[in-house]
Amino acid sequence: MKFSIDIDCTPDEARAFFGLPNVEALNKAMMEQVQAGMVDYMGKMDPQEIAKTWMPSGAAAWDQFQKMFTAGFPGATKS
Repeated sequence: MKFSIDIDCTPDEARAFFGLPNVEALNKAMMEQVQAGMVDYMGKMDPQEIAKTWMPSGAAAWDQFQKMFTAGFPGATKS
C-alpha cells in the first residue's frame, strides 16, 4: 500500500511545527558582516597591492631568478 500526503504551509509554519528556532535575525546579521567584509576586501583590490602580495620582494626576486637562470645556462648570456 502506498499513499502520499501534501502539506501546504509556509517555511515559518513548518519551522514552528517541528520546533526549530527562528534564525532569521542571526542570518541577517551574519550576511551583513559578510557583505561588509567583501566590500572592505574589494577596496583593497588595487593592482599594485596585488602585485606586492604575489611578489613580496619585488624586483629583488626577479634579479635572483635571472641570476639563477644564467648560472644554470652559462651559454645563454654569451652572444
